[in-house]
Amino acid sequence: MVLGTVVSMIYNLTDTFFVAQTQNANLVAGITLCTPLFSMMIALGDMFGLGGSSAISRLLGQKKYDLAGRVNSFCFYSTTLLAIIVTACLFIFKQHVLNWLGVTQATYQYAAIYYKIMAAAGILIIISLVPINTLRTEGLATESMIGTASGTILKIFLDPLFIFGFHLGAAGAALATVVGYLVTDSILIGYTVRRARYIHINIHKMKIPKIEIKDVLMIGIPASVTNFMTMLGTAIMNNFLIVYGANKVAGFGIATKIETIVTMVLVGFCFGSQALIGYNYGAKNKERLKKIIQFDILVNAGFAFVIALILIAIAPALCGLFMHDQGVVNAASYMLRWFLITTPFIGISLVFTTMFQSVNQPLDAFVMSISRQGVVFVIVIFIVATMMGYQGVIVSQPIADIITAAIGFVLYRKDFGKNGKAFRNW
Repeated sequence: MVLGTVVSMIYNLTDTFFVAQTQNANLVAGITLCTPLFSMMIALGDMFGLGGSSAISRLLGQKKYDLAGRVNSFCFYSTTLLAIIVTACLFIFKQHVLNWLGVTQATYQYAAIYYKIMAAAGILIIISLVPINTLRTEGLATESMIGTASGTILKIFLDPLFIFGFHLGAAGAALATVVGYLVTDSILIGYTVRRARYIHINIHKMKIPKIEIKDVLMIGIPASVTNFMTMLGTAIMNNFLIVYGANKVAGFGIATKIETIVTMVLVGFCFGSQALIGYNYGAKNKERLKKIIQFDILVNAGFAFVIALILIAIAPALCGLFMHDQGVVNAASYMLRWFLITTPFIGISLVFTTMFQSVNQPLDAFVMSISRQGVVFVIVIFIVATMMGYQGVIVSQPIADIITAAIGFVLYRKDFGKNGKAFRNW
């Protein structure tokens, strides 16, 4: 899973890099303003992708193989229906959504075309999250990675071709995404049909008991809320920054994509261990479960600290690779350094969030999901930005990172301390 995440990380960097090579700050800002749209699609796919994988892992641990397969089919076709509805809504309410995202007159022409193509790709993006996550429950992490990496690598090659070769600009970046996800979906569905032993996508075997639907949604909804909060946080940050000019929004887009070097690997470690945590929880192996969680925290926090130090040192040089405009480079490197300071806290928070999802603690997972880029961030940015202006906007996310990690630690002690809540039903 980590390898697949690294490939996605490389895509995020190269995608922004090729768009930035146009040296058009308004174009970069227009696409950055639409970034929450992608986060929303990932969130909707996670509802059944992560929720389903958590439920399937526990069922496989309990050796309920037939039911695990049915849960997978339920999740796949439920996601398909949801994706169709969402795509239709995105087209119907296009103008309202663009206004909410903070699109200005200068960025509208770029944001609008990118939005329309990404909305059309919504079905492909949302559906992909089910097999990406559920294949790992059977130990097919390599197959999941291959499917994800294939579409991503193809998109990396198509980006410069569509953007510069065909002179499509923002439309080229979006079209490359469509083709990439079409390939990803085809490969992942093929692996599910041909390689999986227990999970399937048989439409005639998608009916499952209400208690299993509840289990999927009780974990899936908090999991999807995490990305909904990412969407909310990014949109709010964009709206605060656009007041200071398109250069600041473009800088934010570059800074957040470079920060992905850290966060996506952290997510990869967390998701990679999620099936293992769920399996041991289902098998009631308490000691091994605790060791896995502790190791996960150590690896995430340690990796985040080391890589953050390196990136902080070379931040101006990294940001300068994207654009020549010194105003954009200065804004991007300044934001990046502030964002990287608290990445170890992000790593710890991610471990707590995915852990609560895996051990069937939906309320705690929900609290963590709405905190970092949701409730905590919103409260912090409105208070600190009012007090400190532009500087307050920049430091609001690091402050929210620290607060969220503290919340996660308190919940962890409650669930996994002596007579912890997570073990009471054993």
